[in-house]
Amino acid sequence: MLRSALLAAARSTSTRRLVETTPLTTPVVGRFVAGNSLAEAVQATRQIVDSGRVVTLDHLGEDTLDAAQAAATVDAYLRLLTRLEEAGLTAGAEVSVKLSAVGRALPRDGERIALDGARRICEKAAAVGTTVTLDMEDHTTTDATLSILRDLRADFPWVGAVLQAYLFRTEQDCRDLSGPGSRVRLCKGAYREPASVAHQGRQEVDRAYVRCLRVLMEGDGYPMVASHDPRLIGIARHLAERAGRAPGDHEFQMLYGVRPEEQRRLAAEGETVRVYVPYGDEWYGYFMRRLAERPANLTFFLRSLVSRG
Repeated sequence: MLRSALLAAARSTSTRRLVETTPLTTPVVGRFVAGNSLAEAVQATRQIVDSGRVVTLDHLGEDTLDAAQAAATVDAYLRLLTRLEEAGLTAGAEVSVKLSAVGRALPRDGERIALDGARRICEKAAAVGTTVTLDMEDHTTTDATLSILRDLRADFPWVGAVLQAYLFRTEQDCRDLSGPGSRVRLCKGAYREPASVAHQGRQEVDRAYVRCLRVLMEGDGYPMVASHDPRLIGIARHLAERAGRAPGDHEFQMLYGVRPEEQRRLAAEGETVRVYVPYGDEWYGYFMRRLAERPANLTFFLRSLVSRG
């Protein structure tokens, strides 16, 4: 119930206004968001790469309904990729892109605009020597996202996909995307989805995650295990070993600010660990989903507000 309330709040204009204008919020958001500026994002990336981990950067923004804003988001990614190249970080950092941030939700020609914008980002990523992953959003966007993914992979076969284990369809999507060279990030799912399309209980979602993970590990692609759950991480390592995978042909992904000690431990043991680093001033929706994912995050948030008040 709490998770549902928080996910509903992520879409609420009035709640957003309250959270964004509360001065005490900013220091707490800093746990999960690398900063508002490009310079802060690059600095956080360097610190993570220097620690032996790698990075995927998300310029925050979603549900864009303004064509100029969508174009500005594409330009922001191009500037980010330029800065990563100038800083010598492209070997350890890629970018993640939400298609709704680059125009998919626009009322006219949204999918075409998003494809064109994503293509420009991929062209720049290829030029500087890194990769792009398309973030997944709620279930109503899955088909459109995978369609754009297929179009992009015709020229950029390394474009990564994200699949959400709580959707009933995802096990088949994993089979479809487990071929050679296919990069797939598997996460549990962070949106409020109806029971008609998604598992609702935690145990059901965990079991679905393991089924999907087994398909990816036994396939010919490159699985990216996005989880902070120690039990699922252990299962993933076991499945990788059983499938004959060595460190380097799969990776673990965790969010910026969540279980950093575990991130460093896995990296020290030879695993590839990629940190999802969001930045920018459009942090509200992302932040609320992080609170919804784990009660500990909400407890941390509330405790911090009280201590600072």
